Amino acid sequence: MSDMQKTLQQEVTLSGIGLHTGKEVKLTIKPAKENTGFIFVRTDLEGHPQVEADVNYVVATERGTTLEKLGVKINTCEHLLAALVGCDIDNAILEMNASEPPILDGSSKYFVEAIESAGVVEQSMAREYLVVKEVLSYSDPATGSEITIIPSDTYEVTTMVDFGTKVLGTQNATMKNISEFKEEISSARTFSFLHELEMLLDHGLIKGGDISNAIVYVDKDLTPETTEKLKKAFGKDNVSIRPNGILDNLNLNYPNEAARHKLLDVIGDLALTGVKIKGKVIANKPGHYVNTQFAKKLNRQWKLQKKKNVPEFDLTKPPVFDINGIMRLMPHRYPFLLIDKVLELSDTHVVGLKNVTFNEPFFVGHFPKEPVMPGVLQVEALAQTGGILVLASVPDPENYSTYFIKIDKVKFKRKVIPGDTLVFKIELITPIRRGIVHMQGYGYVGDQVAVEAELMAQVAKNKVD
Repeated sequence: MSDMQKTLQQEVTLSGIGLHTGKEVKLTIKPAKENTGFIFVRTDLEGHPQVEADVNYVVATERGTTLEKLGVKINTCEHLLAALVGCDIDNAILEMNASEPPILDGSSKYFVEAIESAGVVEQSMAREYLVVKEVLSYSDPATGSEITIIPSDTYEVTTMVDFGTKVLGTQNATMKNISEFKEEISSARTFSFLHELEMLLDHGLIKGGDISNAIVYVDKDLTPETTEKLKKAFGKDNVSIRPNGILDNLNLNYPNEAARHKLLDVIGDLALTGVKIKGKVIANKPGHYVNTQFAKKLNRQWKLQKKKNVPEFDLTKPPVFDINGIMRLMPHRYPFLLIDKVLELSDTHVVGLKNVTFNEPFFVGHFPKEPVMPGVLQVEALAQTGGILVLASVPDPENYSTYFIKIDKVKFKRKVIPGDTLVFKIELITPIRRGIVHMQGYGYVGDQVAVEAELMAQVAKNKVD
C-alpha cells in the first residue's frame, strides 16, 4: 500500500436511521486536506460544531462508542470509522444532520461501497504511523477482556469471543492486512442476545433496530410476551427462531460473523487513536470499553513517539555520504567538521551521524574532568547536517556556503558525552525559496532527544577572487 495520505475524490451521501436514536439521518462523507484526520460535523446544530474522531472525547461505550465535545455528541461512530480505515482513508469530513450515523444493515458494507463509489485519491503528504516496538496490553478484570498489540510490519487484528452461551459458543476471526477488510470483515453485522435486546427495548434504547440490521442470538425461551414485544418493535406479523439459534428473516454471512463484527468494532474504535497503526492486535473478548481504553493507551504512546520523533536507521547499510563525500559537499574541515556520515537524504529531510569520541579537541578545555560536548557545537552540527540537505541539491556545491540567519527555540535535554553517537534529523519547515532555508532540527542519543532547534540559513554563492 502507498505511504501517502489519502482522501475521497468527491463527496458521497448516505441516508438511513440511527440504531439507538431511531432518527432519520443524512450522512455526507467529504474529502479533506492532509493531516485533517476524521472530523464529524453536526449540520443540524447552530454553527455546525465539529467533533474530531479522538479517543479523548469518548464519554460512553454502552452498546456503541459515543463521542462528546463541548456538549455535542456523536453516537455509534465505530462502523463508519472502520469503513474509512478499511478503505485506507486518512482524511475525511463526516457531515451529519443528527447525532448518529445510519445503521444501514448493521455492518460497514454500505459505507465501504459509498467510499469506493466516490473514489480514493492520494495526497501530497506522507502518512505517519504508530510503529509498535514493544508489547502493550490492557485488560479489564471485571469482564475478563484483554487486548494486546505486538510488533508487526502491517496492521493485523485477531479477535476471540466467548460469551458463555451454547447458541454462540467460542469464535475467532483474523485479518492479516487491512486490504482484507472489504471482502472478509466489512459485511459482518452487529448482533445482540435476546435477553439484551429485550432489555434495550424496555428502556427505549434501540429505536432504529430491525431484524435486517442486527443478528439476534436467542439465548432464552421465546415466550408469548417476548414474541409480542418483538413483533411490535420490528413491525412483523410473526417472529420465530431458526435452527441455528438466531431470529428469522436473516441469514448469516459467515459462520463466525459475530467474531468478525467484533473485529470490525476493534478497527473502528482503534481509529480513535488518531494515526495509522503498524502492529498486530490480539483482542480476547473485546468490547467498546476495553477497545477505547486501549486506544487511549495507544494515543499516549503515539504522542510520546511523535514527541521523540526518533529516526530509524540501519547502520549496516552503506551511508548516503561517508566522510569523503561530506567533504566534497561541505567547506568545513577538522576540527570544525562535526558530522561523520549521512544516513538518509530526500528533498525535505536529512539524517546525519556523529560519533562523539574522547579525542574531540573541545573536551580538552570544556569541563575536562566531566567532559561535555558544548551546546553551541551541537547546534553547529545540526546546521551542518541541514547544509548537506541544501548543498546536495545543487550541481556545484563547492561554490556555495550556508550561513545562519536565525536560531530559535533551542533546547538542550541531556548531556552529550564521550562515547555517545549523535543522530541528527533535519526537516524543512517550508520549501527553500531564494536561498533561504527554514529547518527544524533534532539531535538524538539513543531514543532520547539531546538537542532541538529551529534554524534559518541562507545559501550564498562564494565570491570568486
